[in-house]
Amino acid sequence: MFSAKQKTVQQHFKKGFAMCLCGLLLFSCDSFFKKKEEQGALARVGESYLYDEDIRPFMTDGMSKSDSASFVTNYINNWASKQLLLSKAKINLPEEKLAEFDNLVSEYRVDLYTRAYKEALVSQGADSLISTNQLEEFYEREKENFRLKERIAQLRFIEIPNNFLDKNEVIKRLKSFKEADVAYLDSIGVQFKKLHFNDSLWVKSSRIFEEIPPITPENQNKYLKKSQFFELEDANGVYLVKIEDVKDLNEIAPLSFVTPTIKQVLLSRRKIDYLRKLETEIIDEAIKDKEFEVYTKD
Repeated sequence: MFSAKQKTVQQHFKKGFAMCLCGLLLFSCDSFFKKKEEQGALARVGESYLYDEDIRPFMTDGMSKSDSASFVTNYINNWASKQLLLSKAKINLPEEKLAEFDNLVSEYRVDLYTRAYKEALVSQGADSLISTNQLEEFYEREKENFRLKERIAQLRFIEIPNNFLDKNEVIKRLKSFKEADVAYLDSIGVQFKKLHFNDSLWVKSSRIFEEIPPITPENQNKYLKKSQFFELEDANGVYLVKIEDVKDLNEIAPLSFVTPTIKQVLLSRRKIDYLRKLETEIIDEAIKDKEFEVYTKD
């Protein structure tokens, strides 16, 4: 049998041994988690780690070893700089400023998620087809809002080198522009420096100035006239141009010219209406399922 003194010594020994064991376990766990965190890490700033998988998506397959090494080094340095600045900011900025930024980040996260979800719902549910009747009805109703801000023209033109040998034949074909003429011009099109045969398309005068430099805002009245053919030349080449039709500044734009704009407006309105309906349905459903309720104060 143990004496009272021996029992006391044993108890102290057991207590000390248990404390040592706990300490060793805590140390081991700490080492384990530390090793786990550091495993595969490329860099550390405080408690933040940068891993290979964080960088990998930004690297391209065609990178050489030296380029990859340089990219990784720069990425690590930039990451470390941001982490260190963030740490300093959290220490040195006023608490109210930090709280303000946290709220902004939280709001941005919510906006980002909800916007992406709404876009996904709209792309799945909203009708994206605009009929010819819808286009025409909107155009007739809103005609006054489609007055031209600049002259537009329907034209076809060719730019040929200054020393082109068959210029007269090209001029004749471009003026006639029957099926056989178009086939001929297409067959020698590789000899042209530029060509534009779609004379049903309305083109802004600003674009014409870019494509045919001898025509300028100052002399456009001379050249941009309905049913006119002309030949112009500069150091770059010879421009052969046939104007089919012209609409002047402040005239109402043709439907074909504003069709893309009308489609965008109608689709935007349809999207807004769809989202409003969707938000109403979501709230109604949440109220019905008792997921949403508003508390009123007496």
